[in-house]
Amino acid sequence: MKRATLAAALVAGGALLAAGGFYAGRSTQPTAAAPESPSSTAERKPLYWHDPMVPGPRFDKPGKSPFMDMQLVPVYADEAGDGGVKVSPTVQQNLGVRTAVVKKADVSSSFDAVGTVQFDERLNVAVQTRVAGFVERLAVRAPMEQVRKGQALATVFAPEWLGPQNELLALKRAGVAPDLIAATRDRLRAMSIPDGLVRQSEETGIAQARFTLSAPAGGVVAELGVREGVAVSPGMTLFRIAGLEKVWAVAEVPEAQAVRLVRGQKVKAELQADASQTFSGELKEIIPQVSANTRTLQARFEVDNRSGKLTPGMLLRLQVAGATSSRLVVPAEAVIRTGTRAVAIVRKNGSAFEPREVKLGTDLGDQVEVLDGLREGDEVVTSGQFLIDSEARLKSVLGAMGAAPAASEPAMAMPSVFSADGKVESVEAGSFTISHGPVPELKWPAMTMAFYRAGPTVFADIKPGDSVHFEFKKQRDDYVLVSVQRVGGIK
Repeated sequence: MKRATLAAALVAGGALLAAGGFYAGRSTQPTAAAPESPSSTAERKPLYWHDPMVPGPRFDKPGKSPFMDMQLVPVYADEAGDGGVKVSPTVQQNLGVRTAVVKKADVSSSFDAVGTVQFDERLNVAVQTRVAGFVERLAVRAPMEQVRKGQALATVFAPEWLGPQNELLALKRAGVAPDLIAATRDRLRAMSIPDGLVRQSEETGIAQARFTLSAPAGGVVAELGVREGVAVSPGMTLFRIAGLEKVWAVAEVPEAQAVRLVRGQKVKAELQADASQTFSGELKEIIPQVSANTRTLQARFEVDNRSGKLTPGMLLRLQVAGATSSRLVVPAEAVIRTGTRAVAIVRKNGSAFEPREVKLGTDLGDQVEVLDGLREGDEVVTSGQFLIDSEARLKSVLGAMGAAPAASEPAMAMPSVFSADGKVESVEAGSFTISHGPVPELKWPAMTMAFYRAGPTVFADIKPGDSVHFEFKKQRDDYVLVSVQRVGGIK
């Protein structure tokens, strides 16, 4: 009796629980299955349909993909991203994405160069004699000796000067007219006989044939052309004195920097051997000839050397001052260079990115000038952009930066992704060299060629010698890998 009563109670309890669950479900069902509002439906209207595995072609209606055994996937307005790619904050953190703001900076066109000290040839002075004679004594006997202005250099004996001087002395003793005496002195002066020598002969009454050559300027005897006892003739250079008050620093300037050279530019020079010794200078001359071997031209900088510490052959570090201007700059690491163009990845908001082709200007080391493609305040990716590039390629962003295919593109358009089998011959930082079989769609025979990849870490497991099945697409004049898979097992 008790067992029957207990069973009846359990059955009744189960019925009550089932009934309660039924009514509870009915009370919550309208909230869970509430239809979307018309405005929400309108906002989610697809822009087009595409195959996620072949994202290039777009279709204006749903259907089966002509490339894969799958249905086309709709793309909505909030997913299209205006030609960009969305990366979730979590993925950004995992990729180590860093950004920098495009800004204007005051950039100087200054640059550094290395110059070699040379004599300033404009300060060179030649010491000659205008009469035939003999060198009786040399006061300076070796080249590169320093001399002072007015210092005696040599004593020369000139026999040809004795006759004209004796004639002058005889006229004075004869008491001829002063006009005749003055005319005789003029003839002596025309023969280059120094006035001091003529005055000495008149005072002593004895013709003087020995005279002393003095240094007309201070400097270094760069050339010594005579020795004691040798005969000299008119116009012969006995000494060449190079001035040292100023020297030339001759620098080889690269052709790319030479366009920024302007006469009169100031330069700060410091000794290569001792940076604490500095000198000031100015650009005086740009030699109008470019070396065909080094693609450089020579620039002459005039450097102050009143201290006398600079001598020919020394090396100077030259800091050439240039004009300062405000330019738009970005970190150099933010630019992806493909060889034919430069691209920067720009953050549009927290999770959306888009590639932009940029025109670059002067390379400033850690930064690079941007002439076109970016605006001040844009946020560009400086780290992880190659991985975002790879993510964008899955949506055919960087590969289709030009005009997008029309929305009414026919469903049976030629595929933009091609496939082939081959063997990896070599692996470079940005490409694979693959020997592959024919590609009928492109009318290619079997060949060996390079296929580019998004970055050095993409398809990192592929090694030289691997047999692979790969897919690729054309991006401008290059062929870029979409996928690479080993065949025949892992080696």
